[in-house]
Amino acid sequence: MFNNTAHYSGKVRELYDEGDTLVIETTNRMSGFDRYLCDVPLKGDVLTQLSAWWFEKTKSIVPNHFIELISKNKMRVKKCRVFPIEVVVRGYLTGSTNTSAWSLYEAGERVFFDTVLPDGLQKNTKLLNPIITPTSKSSVHDEPLMTQNIDQYISKDLWEKIKNIALDLFSFGQQIAQKKGLILVDTKYEFGLDENNNICLIDECHTPDSSRFWKDNTTEHYDKEYLRLWYKKNCDPYHDKILPTIPEKIIQEMSTRYIYLFEKITGEKLKVT
Repeated sequence: MFNNTAHYSGKVRELYDEGDTLVIETTNRMSGFDRYLCDVPLKGDVLTQLSAWWFEKTKSIVPNHFIELISKNKMRVKKCRVFPIEVVVRGYLTGSTNTSAWSLYEAGERVFFDTVLPDGLQKNTKLLNPIITPTSKSSVHDEPLMTQNIDQYISKDLWEKIKNIALDLFSFGQQIAQKKGLILVDTKYEFGLDENNNICLIDECHTPDSSRFWKDNTTEHYDKEYLRLWYKKNCDPYHDKILPTIPEKIIQEMSTRYIYLFEKITGEKLKVT
């Protein structure tokens, strides 16, 4: 199928260039803390099929690059000119990584892009309104952007449009999650321009890799954070040269939680063949 096509390998995805289109194969590889962590069974299937579901549900908010599913973990998409930023929308003050909103807040930061948070907030606090914290895209690690340098990456007019689209997507995602007994805590969006210069949502949408999800009325994670917390408890994942081997039961629980999230949101069974 992919003879004579350019092939690019990323942290989690394999990309095959077909000319006007791309085939995105999502693997079971799990990355975090700017490094490879482990493989999680059926993770690639969950991310691919859940993104396809959300792309269909959100196309009235913004067009996207999705064309078709071609297997349980592969989709064909339109090529787009990708904006070099990731748009992170946060509904809660939480997180465990060094760049998470909570870690920065705990260290004394109060300015989050165009929002100033008050003193005295606690971890997992619901924010009065969702905030946007864009980062630059990097092959190593993403860097937070400030209001004064956003125009180095994208025009002011385009940024205003993308910011509003991201907030609309997040609001819609929260509404769907709430109906399913879940909380969409935060998420990351990527955008590009198609051949007609229309803004398009690309990459993935509201997956447990790109988002945090809690069960309603809890802070129980059904996302990548479950694995991050294990590593944070058992090592220094940023500096330890060799990471401890993660127990098989943790990997299986991670897989179970990803599948649960997919089936809870979509009301469908995950296709695994």
